[in-house]
Amino acid sequence: MRRILLAATVGAALGAGDARRARAVAAQVTRYGLYFGTVLGAVFVVAQPVLPRAFTTDPAVLAQIRYAWWIFAGMQPVAGVVFALDGVLLGAGDAAFLRTATVAAAVLGFLPLIWASMLFGWGLLGIWVGLAMFMLVRLVFVVLRASGDRWAVTGAVRA
Repeated sequence: MRRILLAATVGAALGAGDARRARAVAAQVTRYGLYFGTVLGAVFVVAQPVLPRAFTTDPAVLAQIRYAWWIFAGMQPVAGVVFALDGVLLGAGDAAFLRTATVAAAVLGFLPLIWASMLFGWGLLGIWVGLAMFMLVRLVFVVLRASGDRWAVTGAVRA
């Protein structure tokens, strides 16, 4: 719901010809995403001894989670920024860019590490490293896009 509201706010600003306002909204929600992601990551760090047990009691899984949990918690600030900028770029009608960036991040970041994980037996930790790399590559793409002007097209509808 919030992503829809964010997209509508950015879309309304661009539709009204106010690229400056759209950029201000983008900067504000990016900060909020970073702050919220950082707080959420800290909560996950503190909850690490308890929260995984809410999902499983399997000792083998819990042993693996102990290592992957730190990657999961550390990804939260990155995810906060990525998902905030997803909403901004969707509101700007830049879905084609997001599609291409997501596929590229999967091909460049996620898949090679998943295949390496299978090949070298890295298990759950390898999968989480792959997910983290996927999010880091997406972060680079969306930050570079949002830093430029190509997304802030005023008064136009993208196809």
